[in-house]
Amino acid sequence: MSKHSEESDSSIAPTNLGFATLDLRPELLESLTDLGYSDPTPIQFETIPLLLQGSDVLGQAATGTGKTAAFSLPIINGIESGKPGAPIALVVVPTRELAIQVSEAITGYGRRQSVKVLAVYGGSPIQDQIRGLRRGVHVVVATPGRAIDLIKRKVLILDEIATVVLDEADEILDMGFAEDIETILESTPSSRQTLLFSATMPPRIRSIAARHQRDPVRIEVGLGKDAPSNDLVRQTVYMVQRKHKPAALGRIIDIEAPTSALVFCKTRNDVDELAETMNVRGYRAEALHGGMDQSQRDRVMGRLRDGTANLLVATDVAARGLDVDTLSHVVNYDVPSQPESYVHRIGRVGRAGREGVAITLAEPRNRRLLSDIERLLGRKLDVAKVPSIEQLRERQLELTVAAVSDTLGSEDIDEYNNIIHELTSVADLRDIALAAIKLVHEARNSSIDETYIPEIAESKSSRERGRDRGGNKGRSRYEKSGPKSGRGNSGHRAAGGDNTGFVYVGVGRKGNIRPGDLVGAIANEVGIPGRDIGPIKISDHFSVVGVPNESVEEVVEAINGSSIRGKKAKARRYVQ
Repeated sequence: MSKHSEESDSSIAPTNLGFATLDLRPELLESLTDLGYSDPTPIQFETIPLLLQGSDVLGQAATGTGKTAAFSLPIINGIESGKPGAPIALVVVPTRELAIQVSEAITGYGRRQSVKVLAVYGGSPIQDQIRGLRRGVHVVVATPGRAIDLIKRKVLILDEIATVVLDEADEILDMGFAEDIETILESTPSSRQTLLFSATMPPRIRSIAARHQRDPVRIEVGLGKDAPSNDLVRQTVYMVQRKHKPAALGRIIDIEAPTSALVFCKTRNDVDELAETMNVRGYRAEALHGGMDQSQRDRVMGRLRDGTANLLVATDVAARGLDVDTLSHVVNYDVPSQPESYVHRIGRVGRAGREGVAITLAEPRNRRLLSDIERLLGRKLDVAKVPSIEQLRERQLELTVAAVSDTLGSEDIDEYNNIIHELTSVADLRDIALAAIKLVHEARNSSIDETYIPEIAESKSSRERGRDRGGNKGRSRYEKSGPKSGRGNSGHRAAGGDNTGFVYVGVGRKGNIRPGDLVGAIANEVGIPGRDIGPIKISDHFSVVGVPNESVEEVVEAINGSSIRGKKAKARRYVQ
């Protein structure tokens, strides 16, 4: 595999030459001019010549760097005018939303050549898509499941496919479509050109490349510390206990005042609860998760795009493939367990040269995950304190001043002269202005945030322990101290240690509870690694479980809101 690698934008894509240097046909260059495109991005400048030569490409670039045009323009360049028949190019994407976005982009690029593009995806009537295929298309953009369905129905004919693209390949595989991808690739001609584009390059991507590509050229643009998002996206971590996260997020969003924000949560329940909390706080929040049908998803996305909603709270899977131009902030309400997910999420802002903000709410137990993310990014993340009530009030005043200042320049401000004349008969202009500003300020900030959010100390040693996974420093606090007394009577490893707290759980042997049930419940609900849970003692009618001391209240809350082996269990802090 040959390799091109360009870590900085400054040495590529000469800005005074533009797309004309890339040997694209005149009508395609005219379409790009119509769309306002002037200069190729680094991934486009590196990739397009190779694709025009017929090379297979394995491209890795941060989200939002122009991958769609990088693979679309060479495809369109090879399309001759005339009525289309069977498709000559197939683009496979992970989600419906991305299918629509890619198909619209290709249609725009190929408008002067009358390129016919069809997006096929689940959640939409398949008969309409079948009719579209039978009318003839040049390019099909498909989600894996719908592509397989249409192939089995013998309406998606792949005999003339010259180019196959896997876009966001890592996300496609993360969503469980590995087998479908193998089937699709095996259904296309062996002579095809195969392109894989991905923001990350895990081993499973390289495995597909090895099986299905011919001597691919590997292109890496804008990765690590030189990634565009690292320059354009302000990335901040706030350390906060889980029970204080809703209040902390509300305060942070109040201060940030985003144009629109996407908030990632782990579960559907978290999404629904947080969306409701933010609506109470005065935001126009919408929820998006897998429990919603396609029409509900469409309504939510419509509200976000037209500005009716300014806050989208979503699960990771539901939000994959979303591309919202107005997005200014991305929030990780929970630290993603995979560093690659963090890269994908923050790539939704800082696009096309725009600045953006990435906010992460982390708990003390997440320090190791943060260190994994830092290693992938090649930089340290800034850790900040949750804003105080005083800082919030100061920011609210600043926003009120800005709102009033903006209104001073309104063309229709003279319409209110009569009110001024009427009020000056009972008060002077200064008092009138103060009263008006008070009304504006209270209308903008209807609730006074008095929630106490305790500060979490961020010690240097804890960050260093999290970053260094090698040797003794990389182990958990329990592994370092070692078991206190070998195996407990439960058979689970005794962890112990000064930083261990204990939780009383109101079920025991009589309820057929085993150590693994308790470990599984806590690990799944709270995310504490199994190795950090213990010692465990199970009696006839109750159990006692050791967990990190700072997580005791969170574990108690999680157990009280769930069941273990189908049994509701009461939990509380256990004091020895």
